[in-house]
Amino acid sequence: MSTETPNHPGRGHAVALRAERRWAIFVVGLILLLLVMVVFAGVHYAFMPPSRVETIDPSRLQLSGEFVEDNLGTAVQPDGSVVVRFVAQQYSFTPQCLLVPADTPVTIRTTSADVVHGLLVTDTNINTMVMPGYISTLTTRFDTPAEHLMPCHEFCGFGHQTMWAHVKVIDKAAFFDQAKNSRRLSCVSR
Repeated sequence: MSTETPNHPGRGHAVALRAERRWAIFVVGLILLLLVMVVFAGVHYAFMPPSRVETIDPSRLQLSGEFVEDNLGTAVQPDGSVVVRFVAQQYSFTPQCLLVPADTPVTIRTTSADVVHGLLVTDTNINTMVMPGYISTLTTRFDTPAEHLMPCHEFCGFGHQTMWAHVKVIDKAAFFDQAKNSRRLSCVSR
C-alpha cells in the first residue's frame, strides 16, 4: 500500500519523513538528557558521598577511642539519646547481647576488627555491612519489647555459622530506670 495520495504525489512520504525526524530528535534529546544526568550524578557524588563515611584503624580498636571494651554496649548520652556500640570480629559480636528501649530512637554504631561481616537483626529492617576500617552507623526504633537474633550474614570464615548475638528490647521506662544506675547497659546487668 502506498503512502501517496492521488492529488499530491510524494506528500505521504514527506509527512512520514517529518514524523520520523521528530521522533529521532526526541530520542536523541532524551539520550543526551540521561547522559548529562549520569555525568552530573557521578561528578557530584565523587565530591560529596551519599552517606557520611567515618574511618577507623581496626588494629587499634581496643586501645583507645569509642570502641574500647568498657565503652561497648548501650548507653544513654548526655543529650538523652540512646547509642549502642559493638565490635564484630571472627567469630563473635562484642558484647553478645544488646539491651535497647522500646519506642525510642536508637543509634547503632559498629565496626569490624578483622574482616567484612554482615549485620542483620531478625524481624526488623536492620541489615548492613560491617567493614574493617569503617564505622557503620544507623538509627532505628524498636516498636515493642521483644528478643531478636542478630546473626552475621556475610561469610567471614570457617566459624561463621557460630557468629550471632541477641538484641533484647525492653520497656522504655524500665530501660531508663536501669540507665540511672549504670553507665553501660547489657542484658546481664538486670
